[in-house]
Amino acid sequence: MDIEITLGELAGMVRGVPVGDARICIMGAAPVDSAGAGDITFAENAKILEVAVQGQAGAVIAKHGEDLQGKPGILVENPRFAFAKVLGVFAPCIPCPLPGIHKESVVAESAVIGKESRIGPKAVIEKGAVLGEGVILYPGVYVGEDAKIGDRTVIYPNAVIRERVSIGRDVIIHGGAVIGACGFGFVTYENRHHKIPQTGTVIIEDYVEIGANTCIDRATMGATVIGKGTKIDNLVQIGHNVKIGERCIIVAQTGIGGSSEIGEGSVLAGHAGISDHVTVGPGSTVAGCTLVSTNLPPGSFVSGRPARPHKEQLRMEAASRKLPEVLEKLRELERRLSEVERPT
Repeated sequence: MDIEITLGELAGMVRGVPVGDARICIMGAAPVDSAGAGDITFAENAKILEVAVQGQAGAVIAKHGEDLQGKPGILVENPRFAFAKVLGVFAPCIPCPLPGIHKESVVAESAVIGKESRIGPKAVIEKGAVLGEGVILYPGVYVGEDAKIGDRTVIYPNAVIRERVSIGRDVIIHGGAVIGACGFGFVTYENRHHKIPQTGTVIIEDYVEIGANTCIDRATMGATVIGKGTKIDNLVQIGHNVKIGERCIIVAQTGIGGSSEIGEGSVLAGHAGISDHVTVGPGSTVAGCTLVSTNLPPGSFVSGRPARPHKEQLRMEAASRKLPEVLEKLRELERRLSEVERPT
């Protein structure tokens, strides 16, 4: 169903100040380069704002103090955050399992299912599992024995929640994720690799989001912990006994070795690698494709393989680009020196 809402109503939702006619109707949200007359867009900086006010968009979200040059809009503190809220208004509904337990799902008699939960077809919930109120399990989800899932958590198709894992409230787990598989632990004896029993668990705290096909291993002993409000992208590997603090961002294809600790508010960019038993201090940023093999103090910003302070790495990369020229000059000096030293 098409949605129509006034500019003034949107301004109220995002706690912004409407500019121009607050009664104009907004029917959608779109990027600055494709927004039409019925759309609202956003501009984070002056360059994008110039494009927006000259474009076809019906309205634009910009920062407080910006001149919209006669274009209707909304002035806010953070345009990107405001636009995210606006996108939520116009986003299509995601299909959801019907209320109750689908007849094709398998639920153990001792499992506890909270009221208003929705269990899709072919889901399996083992004995002793406890689901809070308003939990949504999409088709094919597996919930192991004695696992606990908090209120309003949503788990998408074919995700696996293994035995004794604890999931908090308002968590989102995307399709194919595996939470609580055995940690990668072996001891080599008599020329064989012997499996170390992984007796611990995984604790996912409230408001965490876990991307598709991400794997979070259970602890050897104790717990692997993902802190409150942390967001994890697709295809991330988190080893046994890892501790991730609150409000971290972990981007796709990052790998975190066992028993490492990631401080709260840290960002690990795509394809970062964290060696085992490493501590990344709170508020740190690890750039894409960086390998961290030693502890980082709080507030670090590192890049490179191995990780170095980002500015130092940039200087090294700039210097490396000059190596062909330097080598050519060195060869020329060697040639000239050999001519000087040649017997007459």
